[in-house]
This record gives sequence, C-alpha cells and structure tokens, in this order.
Amino acid sequence: MSNRAFNFCAGPAALPEAVLKRAQAEMLDWHGKGLSVMEMSHRSDDYVGIAEAAERNLRELLSIPAHYKVLFLQGGASQQFAEIPLNLLPENATADYIDTGIWSRKAIDEARRYGPVNVAASAKPSNYMDLPAQAQWQLTPGAAYIHYASNETIGGLQFGWVPQADAPLVVDMSSDILSRPLDVTQFGMIYAGAQKNIGPSGLVVVIIREDLLGKARAVCPTMLNYTIAAEHGSMYNTPATYSWYLAGLVFEWLKEQGGVGAMEQRNRAKKDRLYAFIDNSDFYSNPIAPAARSWMNVPFRLADEALNKAFLAGADARGLLNLKGHRTVGGMRASIYNALGQDAIEALVAYMAEFEKERG
Repeated sequence: MSNRAFNFCAGPAALPEAVLKRAQAEMLDWHGKGLSVMEMSHRSDDYVGIAEAAERNLRELLSIPAHYKVLFLQGGASQQFAEIPLNLLPENATADYIDTGIWSRKAIDEARRYGPVNVAASAKPSNYMDLPAQAQWQLTPGAAYIHYASNETIGGLQFGWVPQADAPLVVDMSSDILSRPLDVTQFGMIYAGAQKNIGPSGLVVVIIREDLLGKARAVCPTMLNYTIAAEHGSMYNTPATYSWYLAGLVFEWLKEQGGVGAMEQRNRAKKDRLYAFIDNSDFYSNPIAPAARSWMNVPFRLADEALNKAFLAGADARGLLNLKGHRTVGGMRASIYNALGQDAIEALVAYMAEFEKERG
C-alpha cells in the first residue's frame, strides 16, 4: 500500500504514481540497455526514439496539426517572457498583452524590455477577481500578437473562453494544458512550463505555427531562436533529457486514462466538488467570480485568518500537503492538477469539514 501524501503543490506538482513507478523501474536499466535514460547520449537512436514518441503522443493528445512545430526547450515558461518578443515582435511593431495576474504582469514587464507593449485589458479594476470582458479590450490594429495567460496559478483566475482577434494569440498554458480539450488552431503559439500537468521542472513545451518562425530579431541569441530549435529537433544543444523522458511517460499515462477528454470529466468533478463545499460553508470562502474560477488552482480563505497556522498543521498531519497560499495573496490554495484524483479532493473536503466543526 502506498504511503504517498496528497500533494496540492502549485508546482513542481504531483506526478502520476504510475509514472513514478515506471521511471523507478527503468532508472538503472532502461529496456535492458544497462544504463539510465539520464546517462544516454541525446543523439543516440534510443533517446531520439524516446523524444519522437513523446512528441507523437502529445500531438495525438491535443490533435496538433502538422503545420505546428512542437519544441521541448529549457528555461521554463519565465524564459519565454523574453523569448517571445525576441522572436515575434518586430522592432517597429506593438504587442498586446492582457493583465490578469502576477504571471501575465511578469510577461508584460519582460516584453517591455524589447519593444512597445499595449496592455489592452486588465483585471485590476476587479482586484483580479474577474476577467475583463473582451468587449472592453483596447486592441492595437496590426498588433504583432496578443499575449495572455489562460490560467493564473497564484490568483486562481482562468479563461473559460478563447479570445477572438485578428492578431496571433500567444498563450501561457503552463498550469492548465492537457486538463481539457482545446483547439490548437485558434492559437499562433502555446507554451507551458512542464511542472504542473506535463512532468518535472526543467522543461518548457512550445507549440508554434510554422508561419511565425523565421521572424526573430538579429540580436536574438541562437539558443532562444525558435527557428533554430525547430530545425534541430529541440536538440541544438543537450536538452533536458530526463525531464523530456518523464514528460513522455506522462503523455502515455494520459492516453491510458482516456486522453484529454477523460481528464476534463475528472477535473470538472474535482473542482465542482471543492467549490461546492466552499460555497456552502460560512467558514471558507473563494473570492473569484464563479465564471472565472480556475479548474486547477483553488484559493480559499478561512473566516478567521488567525487559524491559518493550525489549519495547515492539521492538514500536514493528515498528509494533505502544500495548501498554504502564495506569499503575495495569503490564505490557502489547493492545486488540483491531472495527477491528483478524486480521492485527494474527498480527503481535503473531509478535513475542511472536520476543522470547521472544531474551530468554526
């Protein structure tokens, strides 16, 4: 019987136990080769096969068309904040950004180092508790691209819709990719740090339409140029080989679970159960507008903030880990990515009910 805790960490986040067990079994001797994946040459036929299978399975999971490149890069999503304008923002153009929280603001601040940025809409008027309706957006005619974060991990604010615009959409899906189906063709580029729903940290996945390649500025470093990465199969230099391998195992696991459609059903049930409990309690609260609530990151507060420390101590004692909210917003946060099952939600709700009965 497993003694693993329920890990509600926002990232690096829980990985499927089946994936960890398979990696454990293959750690010292991958497929009878007598060595670990992390010891392989990335140029070897064995590793190239691992990498190609990972891309093939991701393409199948998300129905990625052939005219999109899939890149497995390093530097995390935060490096993309610079990489995107270096590749997609010509010196005489403007990029539109949508401000919905801390991660989108970090992207805005970094992009301003490279060219004009128009903050076309912001959730600030609602104190980042609701999304700005697209009818209110002040988009730039002829913008190079429109950037937004589909899910704000820290604030718990998520788009349930895809913006409609003429400019290419560039979206940070670090915390909600693979959680439910999406139409890749609606986007010019999708990027996602791995450590939520893809695998361990050290990897970022970029899905980019081919017509957006070849536009990098002359000053763009070779290692940050999407075209170079695409031409070299994401192996211009030694990639994050083990993270890429583990991501491939996660993609296989997702297919075994029934794919992204099946994950949508599970994730809907998980978030509905947790939000319903919070909404029906006078002791806990969630401040986000219901239509903009995140499926992946559920922030909540106790009626008496003085009880936070006791709540967290009791949670830890029960194997409910990493429920403390981000330092910038306080309170609690349950990150409920694909790898966490309904049993984790039921255990959390049971503890919340018990704590409310004792302390409420």
